[in-house]
Amino acid sequence: MANPKRRHSKARTAKRRAHDALAPTHLGKCPQCHEPTLPHHICPHCGYYRGRQVKAVEDE
Repeated sequence: MANPKRRHSKARTAKRRAHDALAPTHLGKCPQCHEPTLPHHICPHCGYYRGRQVKAVEDE
């Protein structure tokens, strides 16, 4: 196995890690209530998923 001969500086390590940041989650619109929802998830506002009501939601 190859081993590093010298340690990497903090600046070099930071440059390498510059692309490791997490991307923000992209929200879509619910076709029923037009509220922002996560993709492939039940809408927490109306309880619909793929055009069907999956979960009963109480109206406030």
